[in-house]
Amino acid sequence: MTPAPAEVIELVNPATEEVMGHVPDASADDVDRAVAAARAGFEGWAATAVDDRAKFVQRLHDVLVGRLPEIGLLVAEEIGCPLPFATLVQVGGPLMVMGAFAEMVRTFPFEEEVGLSLVVREPVGVVAAITPWNYPLLQVVQKVAAALAAGCTVVLKPSELAPLTAFVLAEAAEEVGLPAGVLNVVTGRGGAGEALVSHPDIDLVSFTGSSAVGGRVAALAAGGLKRVVLELGGKSANVVLDDADLEEAVQAGVRQCFMNAGQTCVAWSRMVVPRHLHDEAAHLAAAVAASYVLGDPLDAATTMGPMISDAQRTRVRAAIVAGVGEGATLVAGGPDAPGGLDRGFFVRPTVFAGATNQMAIAREEVFGPVVTLIPHDGDDDAVAIANDSPYGLHGAVFSRDRERALAVARRLRTGMVGVNGGGFDALAPWGGYKRSGLGREQGRFGLEEFLEVKAVQR
Repeated sequence: MTPAPAEVIELVNPATEEVMGHVPDASADDVDRAVAAARAGFEGWAATAVDDRAKFVQRLHDVLVGRLPEIGLLVAEEIGCPLPFATLVQVGGPLMVMGAFAEMVRTFPFEEEVGLSLVVREPVGVVAAITPWNYPLLQVVQKVAAALAAGCTVVLKPSELAPLTAFVLAEAAEEVGLPAGVLNVVTGRGGAGEALVSHPDIDLVSFTGSSAVGGRVAALAAGGLKRVVLELGGKSANVVLDDADLEEAVQAGVRQCFMNAGQTCVAWSRMVVPRHLHDEAAHLAAAVAASYVLGDPLDAATTMGPMISDAQRTRVRAAIVAGVGEGATLVAGGPDAPGGLDRGFFVRPTVFAGATNQMAIAREEVFGPVVTLIPHDGDDDAVAIANDSPYGLHGAVFSRDRERALAVARRLRTGMVGVNGGGFDALAPWGGYKRSGLGREQGRFGLEEFLEVKAVQR
């Protein structure tokens, strides 16, 4: 279908503010056709042998590996992140996840004996996968690879701000001969998403985005008693204990928070530091913030790109202004435009110190390069501050005593915790507590979200 001019969405390069393309703004009829194709393809795909499904996922992986430099460049231009980060993290990370699913599903226990019964795990059905713009390939792969491996068919709606990698995945699916109807892509704004979530032939909705929109998705899905998997917002705490290597903990914490220009749901945006080390930590954090080079994502010297849109830039700058108004001390950055950049949706890397956990800057997700230092008075106080949040997605603990760090990590009410900078694990469950969502993605836990459980009693 060739959309009419009123039915297209303009894609804007966030670093240049220039139009880089257009995609269709799907109507309810378009969504109907995509869901019908997925429903028609489900029975055959669900009956496909697990090993054959694994081979398809592996072939998708291999095709994308062959296009890695091209996809990295596309992501850098689409969302504005520096090219090395786009290639290594934005594309390399999803390829790790996809490869892990292709391998793991081969040995997954789809059938097992429990008591006198045979317990069978079967694909849930037709999946609506709705993904955001900040990690456009990773969050697609986390859903699509798991759903396909489980035997589900998928209707994917990527963010209208960064939909292009979804088309690359669709091209790869066609190249490897994925059966008709197994993977379907629709692009559009919120109306298309609501039509998809509300559709009576959708069995499960997997959504990644803000907690506010996640609540709306859950409410719409509830009308049809659909299962939901929600990976939502975060305000994660980096807990620095008094025996930590302070320089290492602060540098690692700021860099993790500023990853992808702070547009990361798992950003450690609260740094909870010992009160007697607070001023030193603030000095260290300000130095890290000052070291970033903002500019063209394709320039090798650039270490931080822009916000995804003018609206996001405005939102982040408003949060910084509010933080100053609340009484937090601005020690780096600020709401003013960075010098020397006439175009692009850039925000200065910003550090607040001397904050309390009751301030909005410490409670609300900013989704930009802003880190807030909060002093604590010992391990119990640090844990209380970290847990005093409506969110519970990620977090960190730094200590020279690994067992002490693990003890604190166990007390944090959050779905994921990094100890002394622990890295990404493609097999580990990904998801959160409280307003950070429902369910998990990645690995065995992510696969199980797309399966129904049947007891065959003999």
